[in-house]
Amino acid sequence: MAKVMTINSGSSSLKFKLYEMPEEKVICSGNAERIGNADGIFTIKYGDKKDVSYPIFPDHAAAAQCLLDALVSKGIIKSFDEIKAIGHRIVQGGKYFSKSAMFDADTEAKIESLIPLAPLHNAAHLTCFRAFKKVLPDCPSIATFDTAYHQTMEEEDYTFPIPHELTEKYDIRRYGAHGTSHKYLAQEGKKYLKEGQNKIISCHIGSGSSITAIKDGKCVATSMGLTPLGGIMMGTRTGDMDPSVFNYVVSVTGKSAEEVYQMFNKKSGFLGVSGISNDSRDVLAAVEKGDKHAILANKLFNRRIADYIGQYYVRLGGCDLIIFSAGIGENEPRTRAAVGDLLHEAFGVEIDKELNANVRAKEAVISTPNSKIKVVVIPTDEEVMIARDAYDMCILGK
Repeated sequence: MAKVMTINSGSSSLKFKLYEMPEEKVICSGNAERIGNADGIFTIKYGDKKDVSYPIFPDHAAAAQCLLDALVSKGIIKSFDEIKAIGHRIVQGGKYFSKSAMFDADTEAKIESLIPLAPLHNAAHLTCFRAFKKVLPDCPSIATFDTAYHQTMEEEDYTFPIPHELTEKYDIRRYGAHGTSHKYLAQEGKKYLKEGQNKIISCHIGSGSSITAIKDGKCVATSMGLTPLGGIMMGTRTGDMDPSVFNYVVSVTGKSAEEVYQMFNKKSGFLGVSGISNDSRDVLAAVEKGDKHAILANKLFNRRIADYIGQYYVRLGGCDLIIFSAGIGENEPRTRAAVGDLLHEAFGVEIDKELNANVRAKEAVISTPNSKIKVVVIPTDEEVMIARDAYDMCILGK
């Protein structure tokens, strides 16, 4: 048995889990929030306890130290030496990584070189890695990349139709995201496939959303593009649309390209169309009250999901299993039902309305026996995938 920690850091947060491996038992979990602000929040759950405190985190190093101190002071571990490996989630691995990698000078340098493709994420991940390295210098670490799972795409699936000089010089291509989640869903989805079946469409639907076509356990195509802005409409992101909209908005508003890019990332999607919120729960509540902008936003969202599923049905030459996961996919029956209705006529998808209505944050089949494609809800678990790789690579030496 060995204790393995997983770290998922954002620009102002640090989420963590401590596992007993290989049993995959969660010893504790939590989050350090509002790093860099004067009103930090630290939450840690262990056993049947949940402790919340309000320290100030000037940086990620302070948050890392707070976490490690809490592990000892609360008796979760006796000493830091008990932590045998750390797995860090990294959003962008570019063309360099098709699987998790040991954190060494080369890995660190490549992650740093990719900051322009994920400026908020990769920079924060490196800051957090260095913070833990300072406190636990002898503890081996791995990097698990959101983009790695998608490296099996064929060239015509990841290449954009731009001048090839740009593609080759600047490594401009479809990288995708949420790969660790989609890989987990592909593995968990196998038990729902019959002999000879191998085609899955996994829908990671949350504030950030992506859809992936999977065949024989490998990614064939995925919706997010060069950055997480691409694909389906999301909480604040546009998803795919006519590229000329960008230039036109710049010309008619007088805003800079960067301002419009930030608008498309942070003020569009559910938030932009509804004018209410980036949270689907708020938008759906407004739908129930008849708000026309909320109704349009909801219809757009559902339509884009169904469109991508239809596209990937063609790409795969059929589909044996559709998986819904992540915040909305796991917890919002209305979205699943609406998407199912959109797929019914073309693909024979049939959702069991009563069963679907009672499924939230749990694994279940939600399609009827007559559905031509089985539809399931599977809660995703990116952290356990990171923990498995950290255990295998750092402790077993695989």
